[in-house]
Amino acid sequence: MEIILKEDVIGLGYKNDIVNVKAGYGRNYLIPQGKGVIASASAKKVLAENLRQQAHKLAALKAAAEDKAKALEGVALEIAAKVSSTGQLYGSVNAATVAAELAKKGIEVDRKIITMRDAKQIGDYEATVHFHKEVEVKVPVKVVAENAEPVAVEETPVEAPVVEEEEVPAEA
Repeated sequence: MEIILKEDVIGLGYKNDIVNVKAGYGRNYLIPQGKGVIASASAKKVLAENLRQQAHKLAALKAAAEDKAKALEGVALEIAAKVSSTGQLYGSVNAATVAAELAKKGIEVDRKIITMRDAKQIGDYEATVHFHKEVEVKVPVKVVAENAEPVAVEETPVEAPVVEEEEVPAEA
């Protein structure tokens, strides 16, 4: 089923794209939510005319997106998180965390346009910020331990309880 997207859908496409989706996804989610319309012949003609008329507006939006992308050039994030002794995070570092860290640096970015694999261990990750369908910026994210030295958990051996067996008198 062909759908014309009315707004950006991360993982599927951008506004005014014509995409192929399964019929159930189109009829039960995209169309009722107002995120798309069925791509009939007349709808495609209307879309082409609208794009032709809005070409200069789209160019201005792309230029604005490129300006925002330049603000993120060379930005690297270091996020401190609580960590267990094995290096596992308590919780995870995700797109919302990255957006909050960027806001602390004075760069306002909506968390919905950031895609990132959830970080559940300390290490290096990469977040992608999608400003426009042709403008994406990759931001390196380093997750470090909040506490300077991880707490080592001592393992104490547990002794098994000793069970004494009673002697049963043998019958003769």
